[in-house]
Amino acid sequence: MSQYRNIVIGLYAVLTSSSSAFASDGINGATFGPFWALPFLGLLVSIAVFPLISHHLWEQHQGKVALFWSFLLLTPLLIFVGSGETLTALIHTVFLDYIPFIVMLLALFTTAGGIVVRGNLHGAPTTNVAILVIGSILASIIGTTGASMILIRPLIRANDNRKHNVHVVVFFIFLVSNIGGSLTPLGDPPLFLGFLKGVGFFWTTLHLYRETLFVGGIVLAAFIALDIYLYSKEGVERDPTPDSKLSISGSINLLLIGCIIAAVLMSASWKPGILITLAGISLEGQDVARDGIMIFVTLASLQLTKSSDRRDNEFSWGPILEVAKLFSGIFITMIPVIAMLKAGSQGAFAPLVALVSHADGASNPQAYFWLTGILSSFLDNAPTYLVFFELAGGDAHHLMDQDTLTLIGISAGAVFMGANTYIGNAPNFMVYAIAKDRGVKMPSFFGYMLWSGSILIPTYLLTTLVFFR
Repeated sequence: MSQYRNIVIGLYAVLTSSSSAFASDGINGATFGPFWALPFLGLLVSIAVFPLISHHLWEQHQGKVALFWSFLLLTPLLIFVGSGETLTALIHTVFLDYIPFIVMLLALFTTAGGIVVRGNLHGAPTTNVAILVIGSILASIIGTTGASMILIRPLIRANDNRKHNVHVVVFFIFLVSNIGGSLTPLGDPPLFLGFLKGVGFFWTTLHLYRETLFVGGIVLAAFIALDIYLYSKEGVERDPTPDSKLSISGSINLLLIGCIIAAVLMSASWKPGILITLAGISLEGQDVARDGIMIFVTLASLQLTKSSDRRDNEFSWGPILEVAKLFSGIFITMIPVIAMLKAGSQGAFAPLVALVSHADGASNPQAYFWLTGILSSFLDNAPTYLVFFELAGGDAHHLMDQDTLTLIGISAGAVFMGANTYIGNAPNFMVYAIAKDRGVKMPSFFGYMLWSGSILIPTYLLTTLVFFR
């Protein structure tokens, strides 16, 4: 018993220590070789391959797989880097990155899942285009997660009698779960982090609307052409959910979503100067209050929403649990990857970092757009945005005024290219899980990348030629 008591006492000392050993940001990425990225790559390969080998086993054991790769990273970190630096990095990742990330997603998922759009429309091209346009607009107002959770079920119901409906969900992820969220800090987590760093609330609205309309317009045009072609080839089948008048219930959740938006704005504007220290990591009072409000909103939604509304919405915790499990592993295994990026020219990714500057030292907006975007496709786009924001100098006022194109490149890359993979942005995986549960034969990890590579990559190349020359 004394052995266990000593372990508990030691862990408590670690968590409450404020010594200089824990006052740093954690691990030093300049000392890492590229092999430290292998657990992260292993987790990505697992997400891509295991569902193809045995979908049933993957559904049962995906949390264990994420835990395996996390321990495969943390064990050598403890041995070779040290317990102090490792625990500091882990606590930093959990409390400053993962918990705020998952708490906000949980609040949006729960409230949006309580808003029921009853009735059904016929999944003709005009109906699908209308839903995609409305969802893309809502994405910048209530976030890509909120817009995705409210509209994905009505979209699936509208198309449940069609032979070809996979493309409808794929383009929904492109437009509603990603591209549409580029116009305000509320739309996508990377832009919210930029807002907290000093980027003006309406800066993205004023400076990204051209790129958003351009990219969104091309992708929407591609969808219209494809949907009209496939619709014209399909025969008439019995619709399991016949057309009926639309109505909305669970509207109390719209008010609760307003509380989420208010909490986000509050955390950026209210600075009480309250700090809570955990292992040398300072948790600011406004951030703790924001997360507390998110939890309260989640509980309030569960209490105030009629059980019949959630039942009619076929609400289940499966999608958010899947996201929580897999992203816990993603956040942990990407600790050394982010550290190596932060090390800049001193780190293992120095050749990549060197690409963001011209020979005269000036920023290269094209490189910022593509590097931020490519990494956002596989890393979470929020910390990736921060890495390149800091790499560009980290001065919001300078970037907004003197280096505008660089900040546009970072912002557009993080938001737009989050659509490239299922793990680029959290709503992607949620929509995938919901559609899969509803019987849509969603493409595999690599299958989805064939869609994004065929539609999005050529669009981004055109965007580069038009806006980042």
